[in-house]
Amino acid sequence: MSTNPLLEKLGYPADARLVILHADDVGMCHGANVAFLDCFAAGMLKTGSVMLPCPWSQEILQRSLADPSLDLGVHLTLNSEYMGYRWGPLSTRDVASGLIDGQGYFWHRPHMLLEHLNVEAATREMQAQVAYAQEAGMDFTHIDAHMGAAQSAPLFEAYIELGFAAQVPVLLCRQMDDYVHMLGVASVGESRYLEAVASAEARGMPLVDTFRITPGYDATGEGGQQRFYEKVLRELPSGVTYFSLHPNAPGEIEVLTPKAHWHTLEHRYFQSQDLRDLLDAEGIIPIGYREICAVMRS
Repeated sequence: MSTNPLLEKLGYPADARLVILHADDVGMCHGANVAFLDCFAAGMLKTGSVMLPCPWSQEILQRSLADPSLDLGVHLTLNSEYMGYRWGPLSTRDVASGLIDGQGYFWHRPHMLLEHLNVEAATREMQAQVAYAQEAGMDFTHIDAHMGAAQSAPLFEAYIELGFAAQVPVLLCRQMDDYVHMLGVASVGESRYLEAVASAEARGMPLVDTFRITPGYDATGEGGQQRFYEKVLRELPSGVTYFSLHPNAPGEIEVLTPKAHWHTLEHRYFQSQDLRDLLDAEGIIPIGYREICAVMRS
């Protein structure tokens, strides 16, 4: 694969190892907001994205308005995965939209959404979430997708166009590998995906080279241990890697999921001296989306 032009535009050599340590699911609950703010203040996790339909999004939205240094994007949300804590669309509560289940909330999982998908309604909801951020005055720096739903085949082009319309990068990788499949884009098909990615980059969309995700999703169930995160980081290739994390402060998260231990481990580790020492030893440079967004707008 060719060298990512984003490296040169950011002022780095072709063999640099840049990592976007990214807090997904900000706004999902109070603990997610606390974790993002704590890790952001420590200076290595430099960016995150907000689930605007969630009840605690208002808290982090108000913080972002009060502190323009916060680097936050829109985490397009079309699913509500927890059993006892739910949220739904901003644009409609009409069952005919295909966006909601019999209880009036987003479907739990992307495959359930896709079984009922109304492309026009889902696109309107994605647009509504971006518009909500804009109208609130949020200076968001990027767009990505909760559980990959907005990147599924029927919505893929609309997802990309949202970024161009808002003049912010969307999360897209320059290659399709096993990790990228976890984004939910496998249904797009490799040839269609790569063609769309090449077109987006040619139009000025900054892209990342590789994607990694929280080891809590490890199929062995052994995630949530510091050594797993360190292994992922040590093995990062050159280029720009987006590392999807889900830190959460202790408290609510233990009620929501049996995997709470890896959420709270991420809260501790991604503001720790251990992490700082590892990044320094490996020559890995953490970056955020604000500088990438500036490249797109230049």
